This record gives sequence, C-alpha cells and structure tokens, in this order.
Amino acid sequence: MRGKGEGSVFKDSRGYWTGVVELPPLNGERRRKKIRRKDKKELLAELAKIKSELERRGDLPTANQTVEQWLNYWVEQVAAKEVRPNTLDGYRRTVNNHIIPAIGKVKLDKVTATHVRRVHDSILAKGLSSTTALLAHRTMSVSFKIAMREGRIGRNPAELTAAPRKARPALEALDLEEALHFLEQASQDPVRGARWATALLTGARRGEVLGLEVDRVTDVVDLSWQLIRLPLSGVDGKPVVPADYEYRHVTGGLYLTRPKSSKSWRIIPLTGPLKAILDKYIPAMPPNEWGLLFTNDGKPISPDQASRDWRTDMAKYGIQKDVRLHDARHSTVDLLLEAGIPEDLVMDIVGHSVRATTRAYKSPQNRKRLIAAMEQFALLFTPPETINQIEQNRETA
Repeated sequence: MRGKGEGSVFKDSRGYWTGVVELPPLNGERRRKKIRRKDKKELLAELAKIKSELERRGDLPTANQTVEQWLNYWVEQVAAKEVRPNTLDGYRRTVNNHIIPAIGKVKLDKVTATHVRRVHDSILAKGLSSTTALLAHRTMSVSFKIAMREGRIGRNPAELTAAPRKARPALEALDLEEALHFLEQASQDPVRGARWATALLTGARRGEVLGLEVDRVTDVVDLSWQLIRLPLSGVDGKPVVPADYEYRHVTGGLYLTRPKSSKSWRIIPLTGPLKAILDKYIPAMPPNEWGLLFTNDGKPISPDQASRDWRTDMAKYGIQKDVRLHDARHSTVDLLLEAGIPEDLVMDIVGHSVRATTRAYKSPQNRKRLIAAMEQFALLFTPPETINQIEQNRETA
C-alpha cells in the first residue's frame, strides 16, 4: 500500500520497493525513470532526491534512450534554437544519412569510441570523402557534449578517438585567360552579365551577389546582407532560426540575412571594369519592389537557380572546367594575387580575414590601400592600349 504523496511506489514480484518518476516526453514518447531498493525508506529518500534534481534541471538521463532518440531531440529542440539555418541543415543531413543508420539503435549511455569509429568507417565504405566523416565526427561531438551538459551521459565518446583528417579538395578555378574570356562574353549579356562580373571581380559569395541592393552600390560595394532560402516552421510559418538571427523577408522562403558573422561583412571599393559594367547595367535594370540589384525579370533569384544559370553560361561560353559559382571566389583570389595585391588585402576583399573590411575600411590608410589594390586589380582586365594611354596621361599631367 502506497502512503499519501509517495507517488508511483510499489513492491514488485521479487520483493523490491520500486519507484517510478515521469520525465518529459522525448519525440512524443512517454519516458519514465525507475529505481528499486530493498528498504522503503531508502527508496522514498532516493525518490525525493530525484524529484528535486528533476525540478532543478528539467530532465534526467535514462538508461533506455537510444542514440537515434537523442539525436532527433537534440537537432529539433536544441540545435534549431542555437545555430544558423545552414548549420542546422548540415546537422540534419549528417544525422539522418550517416549517424543514425550506423549507430542509431545503440543506447546513448553505451556509446564508445568503437561506435564513433563505426560511423567513420560506414561513411568511407560508401565511397564518400574523409571530409564527410569529419563532419559526422564533429556533429557527434557537439551533440554528445550537450548530452553531457544535460547529465544524459558521463563522457563524450567522440573525444575518445581521433577525428578523421579533412580531405584536400580538388577545386577548379578560372585562370586569367578564361576569366577574361568569360567576362568578355558576359559583357554582351544584358540580363546576367553584370551578375557574373560582380561575382568574379569582388569575390562575393553567391548569396551576397543575389542579395545586393541598389542603394548598397555607390563608390563601394557593401556586402553586408545575403539572399538565402530559410526553412519555415510548420507551426507558424516563420523561419526556423535562432532568436538573435537577423533577417528580412523577401518572398516565399527567400530572406535577406546577415552573413555568418560580422567579420564577413565587407565593403569593397568600386573601381575599373566593374564600375563601368554596373554604371551601364543599373539604369536599364528592371524595377522591383525589394530594391535588389539582380533579379529575374523583376523577381528575386533563388540560390539554386543562380547556380543553374552559371553552369548554363559556362557551357555557352565554351568553358569546360567544372567551376561552381561559389568557386568563382577562388578565381578572384588567384587573380588578385596574380595582380600583385598584398595577401592581407586579398583576405580583406574576399572576407577570409579575422579583420572585417567593414571596420578596416573606415581607416583612411586602409581605405587608400584598398582603393589602390582594386585599381591595380582592374589593370588585369584593361586592354594594353588603354594602359599605355593612362600612363601617357600621367606623364603629361
């Protein structure tokens, strides 16, 4: 017979006093923590401690929770509130495609270094790269760290074995001759030419180019927003993003968002060929309600569509290399270095530096260096006869 206020306490068939505490459901499934003691007083004392701990922490670990249950909970209830959408999408893919198929049925508190290596091996056995295995390792490590924080496991098994080494990617990039050919062909395209010139001559990321607004193109190109597609909540239709995520709705699932960190916000001087291209493009561009610089007949261009357009035009212009739109940034870096631009300025221009150009550009000295660098870069794309004329003008000035 249970005493008043003792909760779910009973004597089992083996004569043990047993107590059951209801825990918050996980993935819609009922969860309970069960303890047994020979002495009823000991059981009640232990139950009191457990209930106090549950009230303090909000949840308690159980021995029957699987890796699959934990990862699904972690992705949707924890990571979704803390990380950026692209990171969350990467977590979901890695969890569903690689980790759960390999060790999803294993009890969370029974995971060992051997299980972690099993995930690595299963990825490599599919013919995928060690970079994918490394991503899975990092995903497990982050997830298990949170499980430790919540008291579900006592140690992080991903830290008990070495992470796979990142594979060295074989990326294709346009060389100077190919870039000149591409820009020459693109300059004859009034619809997409200015878009590709902006990508190649600034090193801007795909979303940064698509998200450019006309009022952020003056004597500089302000790359402080990007256009991306965000996953929407099935509950209220709002994007699934952390509370501090800054965004502006454009249309459908397309949003203007800040780059991944303020270090990525860049202001690049507008000089040379790109200035000439945009000065010609902007007055003739179709109007749109969002003030976007680049559209598809007045409608925003989705990132996927932009990549398809890029590949279409690459083939049309006779370039056989497998250069992704994002890889245009690598071409920009190569070309900047070929033009003799100092490496610290190259990093500022393409956003690889820990120094943000949005801050460094405010320095008069750095502003002069950046402008000089972009003018020097422009000479790569200037016909020799024009360069000779410029030099003659300087001599006679």
